[in-house]
Amino acid sequence: MSLIKSFPARACRYVTAIAVVLCSAITPAHADVAKVENTMAQRVQACTGCHGPQGRAASDGYYPRIAGKPAGYLYHQLLNFRDGRRHYPLMAKLLAPLSDTYLREIAEHFANLELPYPPPQVATGSVDALTRGELLATRGDTALHIPACVQCHGEALMGVAPFVPALLGLPRDYLNAQLGAWRTGNRHALEPDCMAQIAQRLAPQDISALSQWLAAQRVVGSARPAAALPAALPMPCGSVPASADAGGKP
Repeated sequence: MSLIKSFPARACRYVTAIAVVLCSAITPAHADVAKVENTMAQRVQACTGCHGPQGRAASDGYYPRIAGKPAGYLYHQLLNFRDGRRHYPLMAKLLAPLSDTYLREIAEHFANLELPYPPPQVATGSVDALTRGELLATRGDTALHIPACVQCHGEALMGVAPFVPALLGLPRDYLNAQLGAWRTGNRHALEPDCMAQIAQRLAPQDISALSQWLAAQRVVGSARPAAALPAALPMPCGSVPASADAGGKP
């Protein structure tokens, strides 16, 4: 509900920004017009309206941090929004006119940012729920054929360059929403969609337990993604090229 209420305000800010650009285009040539620096940092200011200054994450608990995420992962998500595998109208419209090359430049810009993380969220779940969340993250559940998160997202859960994202430093609501979207088929990745398969094996209470535990873990400094996978992935995953699925760099 908070997302629905916040959408008009965000949309208004974007409309205002577009109006400013259009008005400046018809300003007489002799008028003093402030010059805007031609840098990627300036161009991606539209992203910070939702994702926070420099992509550090918004304070509303829904929009995720994008600063420091692996470039390949960010690039794939931009493609997914633009091409309809992920569904959020505002992102889709912003990205619709942008080329693959430009999306890659945006991804590389945010991936290269090294910024400290905020304090972790305070866990509100029960001891049993947090224990279950830690178990799923660090050991998985063999009975449900669910691999541990650390097997794909790195031992420190800070992701693996260039394709696998961090799971720490993300808002609990965002984690819940994305796991839920995969579980219900509202979010897709390149086939074979390994995250969809995993999420569909998780009960709703498991998703809640996992997101509670992950969001409560502290990120030390500006921790970076691991340089390579710790071992071969436990299952085929279309978002990670086969050349990277061998415990090494692609």
